[in-house]
Amino acid sequence: MEKTPETAGRTPGWALWFTGLPGCGKSTIAHAVRDLLATRGERVEYLAMDERRRVYFPHPDYSADERTRAYTLFVDEAAGFVAGGRNVILDATAHRLAMRQAARGRIARFAEVLVRCPLPEAMRREAVRSLQAVHAAHHKGYVMPGMYQKALERKRSGVAVPGLGQVVGVDVPYEENPAAECVLDAMVPAAENAARVVEFLDAWAAAPPPGGEAA
Repeated sequence: MEKTPETAGRTPGWALWFTGLPGCGKSTIAHAVRDLLATRGERVEYLAMDERRRVYFPHPDYSADERTRAYTLFVDEAAGFVAGGRNVILDATAHRLAMRQAARGRIARFAEVLVRCPLPEAMRREAVRSLQAVHAAHHKGYVMPGMYQKALERKRSGVAVPGLGQVVGVDVPYEENPAAECVLDAMVPAAENAARVVEFLDAWAAAPPPGGEAA
């Protein structure tokens, strides 16, 4: 990696977990951060749960048990990259704080990027994104297009939706971490949020990890 003034004080081997409600815009921001780092010659491994789940489970059933196992594999994969001196961006809701804390316990240089978004706005964005993806036939990575609307209808009618597991924000709550290292406002333009994350990263990743290396 080419050293720039921003990266000269850093050692490789960190992980940033972008988290928040489905539809909050975390993937857009995370991709923008990866692209900004790439312009500086920094290589980052990008792990998105929507994509990795289908690698772990080619025929996912989206059950609670499968979700737990998927996050265990997700954390294992990230921890392996960091242990090898690689930098990692994790892109996943991980609605239970314990899921993210599991990664924190495995990775010495770990930070949480919380994209805070009102639920109605997350629902609106997810509906628009789903419609666009379906029209463009690019919905391969989605758990299910229109999942909020379908989850709300299921809750209202009691009629099951095949292939739709528990939807965060409707069936189960999102557990916010009050100690998240970087908190973003989803209503701010994605480019501005991405720049803020990179500014945070430049300061945070140059400091020694707390408590030394993870076991």
